[in-house]
Amino acid sequence: MAKTKTSRFDVAEHLRTPEEMAAYLEACLEEANGDATLIARALGNIAKAKGMSQVARESGLSRESLYKALSGERSPGFDTVLKVISALGMELHAEPKRS
Repeated sequence: MAKTKTSRFDVAEHLRTPEEMAAYLEACLEEANGDATLIARALGNIAKAKGMSQVARESGLSRESLYKALSGERSPGFDTVLKVISALGMELHAEPKRS
């Protein structure tokens, strides 16, 4: 029987358009259930898809601090989240919670 070769799935390779990136972040926000590290990881995946150097430049953060903040191993500061969202060309919105 032949061995099956698998490769690691990288969501960043599948986020090609701003609409796909926004839909991915929206899905992560819905599933996070208060887990800020999951949102940080999602933002990191989107930043990787867009280009980490470009996002670092547009957010005013260093690439190193961006990688650390968006690794999913820690919860980044809200100011960092806002800078990254803006650098990604997205906006943060609020709406009433669904019953």
